[in-house]
Amino acid sequence: MIATLNGLQNLLDRTRALDFLGPLALRIFLAPIFILAGSAKLANAPHLGPYFEALGIPAPELMVYIAGLTELLGGIALVIGLAVRWLAIPMLFTMMVAATTAHWDNGWHALPETQLQVPWEWRTDLIEAANVRKDRAREILQQHGNYDWLTEAGGFTVLKNGIEFAATYFIMLLALFFTGAGNYLSLDYWIARRWRRQGRC
Repeated sequence: MIATLNGLQNLLDRTRALDFLGPLALRIFLAPIFILAGSAKLANAPHLGPYFEALGIPAPELMVYIAGLTELLGGIALVIGLAVRWLAIPMLFTMMVAATTAHWDNGWHALPETQLQVPWEWRTDLIEAANVRKDRAREILQQHGNYDWLTEAGGFTVLKNGIEFAATYFIMLLALFFTGAGNYLSLDYWIARRWRRQGRC
């Protein structure tokens, strides 16, 4: 029995030859999100200063540019796998700031889920309130609009805007901070192979 289990474990361990696929998948998933978010902040920077100020962020005009550049350059770095562990640090900080300033008061869930996905949702009152408004909006649209056409591409909902997405991106970035960009399909791997492991960097 032990020999069989060891054999199965050995088979499983052979998949570690492909362990670069995990970091690669995280990078591919996160990169466009950060590139688009950073580009949007930079393109709308003059209008976002007052919003950042309302969130209580110091030096709001400057912080719009810092956050935008962090997301844009960090997203590009994720694509090519360059300095991923280093750039994960300011990106993690950006996600912490977003979660605690823009989203915290809205609780965990991004959408008003009627069945909680996590036990630590602290704004169930907003879920109830959002669902009341969602039901009322549906009634209005069904009475006065072409509801079948309106919902053809997806169901109607209300954004609760909790920290769920920021926290999820934080966790994914945290994994990349510890694992790095992964082998083979990243510049970090080839730079380390050429210089760092030879003690010249």
